[in-house]
Parts: sequence; C-alpha cells; structure tokens
Amino acid sequence: MSWRALLVIAAFAVLGAVGGLLLGRHLSLPPERPAPAGVAVAAVGDPLPTATLPGLDDQPQPLAQWRGRPLLINFWATWCTPCIAEMPVLDAFRQAQPANGLEVVGIALDDPAEVRAFLERTVRVGYPILLGGQPSAGDLSVQLGNRRSVLPFSVLVDAEHRIVATKFGDFDANELADWVAEHL
Repeated sequence: MSWRALLVIAAFAVLGAVGGLLLGRHLSLPPERPAPAGVAVAAVGDPLPTATLPGLDDQPQPLAQWRGRPLLINFWATWCTPCIAEMPVLDAFRQAQPANGLEVVGIALDDPAEVRAFLERTVRVGYPILLGGQPSAGDLSVQLGNRRSVLPFSVLVDAEHRIVATKFGDFDANELADWVAEHL
C-alpha cells in the first residue's frame, strides 16, 4: 500500500475519532428537566438575573459589580474532574485578557468549607470564586439555563450583561478562545 493511501486512511481514522468523541459528548448529556416551580430560567438574549453570592471571604459579591465588561461565569465543584482540569485553562485565558476585558468568575456548587480547602491545597486561580452552595433544583446555574444539572457549565455574558451563550462541559484552550470570539 502506498504512503498516500495510508495517509488518507489515517486522516479518515482521525476524523472518525474526533467525530465520535463530539457525538459521544452530545449524546451523553442527561435530558433537560423542566424548571422547578417558581424558578425563572434565563435564555440566550435575556439579561443576567440579579444575583449576589458570598466570596471565599464570605463577603457578598453581586454579579452586577462587573457590569460594563463581559463575563464568563463557570459553575464547577471540587468533585468534578473535568471542572478541575479546565480551571488552569480558564485562569490562563483570564490572564491574557486586557485589564477591562472579559472577567472569568467561578461559582462553586459545593460545600463552602470543601471549596476553600480544595483551593488552598490543590488549585489556585487568579479569577474570583463565589460560593453557590450545594447544587439544587433552583440554584443559579439552573436559573442561567443548566436544566441538565451538568458540571462544568459556563455562561457567557456581554458587557451589557445579556446572556450570549451557554456551554455544557469543559473547555480546552483553543475551544475556549474560539467560543468567546464567536459570541462576543
């Protein structure tokens, strides 16, 4: 067999593997659940709901403090392996932004003491971390569109604080930059 034929076969194999991974990711998402009674679920194009969560120091942190600059809100937990793997990617992306550029805000859906201990011993990031408490049917991630209860879950918000995109699952560096560029 010629080297060209082998190259074509290898290219199709790689394309098939990548396609299978992407399809597998899509098919492995749990079904969307109905919104809990009394919980309004925002959609792309809607304004970011008013929310204030405690920071790691327990001081209230309103999301509105970042009005005027785009936000990437990333919901995560200490027990979520893909969440932990993407934290350095999010941190590097945030560090590459200009001073008034996009801000990354992590919201931990986990026990606050566990989050603090985890960040102290495992992963240190330069972006703000807020404490969202234990995952629940009406937590902020659900209000922002995570009706599948998947982590990580990311929400991209423009400078006017309108939701422009959401994503289930983790990012790699190239995917993150492309996703933000596509939507902002």
